[in-house]
Amino acid sequence: MSEQPEIFFYHLERQALEQALPLLVEKSLERGWKALVRCGSYERLEALDTALWTYREDSFLPHGRDSEAGAPDEPALLTTEAANPNGAHVLFVVDRAGTDALNGYERIVYMFDGRDDEALTQARGFWKEAKEAGHDLTYWQQDGRGRWEKKAEAKNES
Repeated sequence: MSEQPEIFFYHLERQALEQALPLLVEKSLERGWKALVRCGSYERLEALDTALWTYREDSFLPHGRDSEAGAPDEPALLTTEAANPNGAHVLFVVDRAGTDALNGYERIVYMFDGRDDEALTQARGFWKEAKEAGHDLTYWQQDGRGRWEKKAEAKNES
């Protein structure tokens, strides 16, 4: 049986996705991991594409869209699809994108807006499903200064 990816839940309260996501993608790339960002809509994909180019003046975050030539070679790739064309190690699920096709990753990062009741409900449902499926789960929430604090864990005991 193949090992299941660990799943991190990031509860956004102090920052918008466009502010928080680039830093997490950057940390993934620093680890030598390829990243795939699965967006819930094409409009969100476009907004995140811009954010990844412009989030910091002193940084370049190499990335592309799955519709572009050379997509399989990109270290970070934006998509609305379930496929993993760049062989990513980490999958970022944002903007209520689908949570199917999770195999083949080392880590899943599920990011949701804590000010959106529908997103909270969906995140709770996904936590329950992932726990029942035997994934190791970690829940992160922003503190008053916007730093991430680990608030809960659920480990697979098998």
